[in-house]
Formats: sequence, C-alpha cells, structure tokens
Amino acid sequence: MTLTKLLCGLLAALVLFPAHAQTKRPAPLEIDRVVAVVNDDAITAFELRTRIATVERQLEMQRVQLPSRDILERQVLERMITDRVQLQFARETGLRVSDIELDAAIRRIAEGNRLSLPEFRAALERDGVSWIKFREEIREEIVLSRLRDREVESRIVVSDGEIDNYLANPDQGDGGAAEVNISHIVLRVPEQASPDQLMRTGARARAALDQLRRGDDFAKVAASYSDAPDGLTGGVMGLRPLDRLPALYADAVKKLKPGEVSDILRSPAGFHIIKLVEMRGAATTKAVATLKQTRARHILIKVNELVSETEARRKLVAIKERLDNGADFAELARLNSNDLSAAKGGDLGWLYQGDTVPDFEKAMDALAINEISAPIQSPFGFHLIQVLERRTEDATVERQRLTARQVLRDRKADEAYQDWIRQMRDRAYVEYRVEEK
Repeated sequence: MTLTKLLCGLLAALVLFPAHAQTKRPAPLEIDRVVAVVNDDAITAFELRTRIATVERQLEMQRVQLPSRDILERQVLERMITDRVQLQFARETGLRVSDIELDAAIRRIAEGNRLSLPEFRAALERDGVSWIKFREEIREEIVLSRLRDREVESRIVVSDGEIDNYLANPDQGDGGAAEVNISHIVLRVPEQASPDQLMRTGARARAALDQLRRGDDFAKVAASYSDAPDGLTGGVMGLRPLDRLPALYADAVKKLKPGEVSDILRSPAGFHIIKLVEMRGAATTKAVATLKQTRARHILIKVNELVSETEARRKLVAIKERLDNGADFAELARLNSNDLSAAKGGDLGWLYQGDTVPDFEKAMDALAINEISAPIQSPFGFHLIQVLERRTEDATVERQRLTARQVLRDRKADEAYQDWIRQMRDRAYVEYRVEEK
C-alpha cells in the first residue's frame, strides 16, 4: 500500500495543527481529501498528486508530450486503483517482500547506476525523492511482479493438441528468428460489458486511432488512453521474439512496416492498437527443428544477509584475476562456488537455449570458446562463466515439444495477464470522489 503510514502521519499533522497554525499564519490550509475508495482502502489527493508528478518526470525524461492535466489525472488514478486492488489481494494472500530482499533489490538499482548505496540515497534526496517513499515504491513493484508471476502462470494452460498443431503447421513457427519492438494501447472492457459500455469504449479506441492517424505521438496517445500497466510510460513492450507475441499482435505485426500503426484489434479483454517500432532478423520456419547447445561452467557467489553485492562482485574479480594468471577453473569452482555444480568443477553440462535465466544466457552467448566472463549478475547472485564448447543439433522430439510449449505459454502470458487484471478490477468496489473540491 503506497505510503499508508506516512500519509496517516501527514493527515494526523493536518488535523492536530491547523488551529494553532492559524494564530500565526492566517492563510487557509488545505486538508488532504479522498479522491477514490478502493474496497476498504482510500486514495488521497496527496497520493494522486505525488504519482502524477512522478509520471510527468518519466514522460519528460522520455521526451513525450504530456496529455492535458485532466486526462493525465484520470489515467494515473485508474492505474493507482488497479495497483491498489492487486496490492490488497497480495496482502490478503500472504505475499510479502522482506527487508532483506528489498535491500538487495535497491543495492542492484544503485550499482546499476554506478553508485554506492549512500551515494544513491543522497542523489535521490537531492532530487526531492523521499528515501522512505522510494523504498516502499520499490517494495510494491516487486510485490506486483511476483503477484503477476504467481497468478498468471497458474492460469496458462497449453494442451497437447496445441503443441501438436504448432509442430505440424510450419506457419506456426514463422518468426522464430525475428525480433520485434512494438508499442501498444489497450482499452479494457468489463467481463460482462453491456452494449453501451462496448460502444463507448470502441468510440474511445477510434478517437485514439484518429489521433495517431493525424500524426500524434504514439507515447502521448498511449498515456492518454491506454489501460495497460505500461500505458503511462508510452505503451512500450520492448524487443521480443515475434513468435512469443500474443497471436493477435503477431498476426497484425506481420502486416506492418516499421513506424506503421495497426487498425483497431479486438480481443476478449478489449480493444488494442499496436505500432511496429522495429524488426530485427529474418523469419524462419520450423524454428524448433534445430537447437543451439552450449557447454559451459561457472563459479557462483550468492548474495545474502552476510554477503553483499559489492562483496560478491569483489570476490569474483579477485578469482577472475587468478584465472587470468593461469589458475585452474575447476579447482577454484570447487573451493568457492555456491552452486551444486561446484563438486563438478562448476560444469553445467550441455545447455539448450532457454535453460538458464536471460542475464546468464546473454552473457554466455557473447563469450568466445574458453573465454571467461567478467562478473555477471543474475537473480541467483554473481557468476564467472566460461564457455567450453558449442554445437547445433537436431532437437529430439521431447525437446521440440518442450520448446513449443514454452513458445505457446509466452504467447498466452500477456493475454492471461490482461484478463486477470480485468477480473480483479471488475470485482473491486470503487467509489470515485474526484469531483469533490
């Protein structure tokens, strides 16, 4: 819940001190007010103003033209309501982020900005960002991410029939080597939408498309209209394989050139508009027929309450120096690695694409044979990686099916998330009080 304790303190201060303050300062003091009630919780005008200011800074940094103030206020409030519903559900179901996990995440953010933790905190406070507020916002982002993984993953079902169809139909594999960067706008409709609701939402979708056709910036229009969580940051989905997009988006993208915008697309979740920003690589068919394998080994130093990220990285830098001077990788892995592979000298065996987390795989793929990486961070800690061999072979039937299943799960993930968000929002009690002045 965003800043609840802090806001309670602010509200208490406003209640306790106005009479005393007026004896010294005759100017009227504005008391914070509730702008929306979400189930048994409230969103205050102070929270809304604070979030709007954050969104404005983000859009200005991205050089996105800001929507009008009333549109931005409406969009930000809707996002806050959706977030609040999810955070309430997370709390009710026992999903928590410990202080240790939060501290580790903030250290990663600081190091990503090449700052020590004290330097990072000082930089935030110089920019007027409260450290307490920042910590709680990061905690909420982690909770929302974990909640999505937990709830959406359990809703995605891939049948054997779907896998059979994917493998039997060459067109299903098109795009396996193509990556696309797209932006999107989503206008959600309630699960049991009335004809009037569908008509009004459809009219908003047409208004958004008209603005795009007139040449308005996609990011501005997304911030003005989109109900998707990424709408307030321009609707950018980022670079991803074409065959991992929702089928609705993938089919539309194939008809677009970079820079072009689709017509209005319809799904059970609502109305969609997409823009193809960039396409890389060429499409291939039957992408799962052959697979690249890499034989690698690593040394892992885990981060925990006893070992900070700085200490883990420093330890691996020292080990890397020894390796560069001729030390035996397997021996140092047995002595230092915090992984089960340590007993085998860090050997991970033959790895298929997708067997490791993205950060590890990206670093591994960039290495030449026998080259040792610099310290690489992943969710498990910090690694030194060495590639021993590479090969490409025909995938076994079992491996083809596993790969096809993952492709189909990825396709369904965004649709499942949008559907889950819509259901959560529809079931919540929401009372708007924005009009109160």
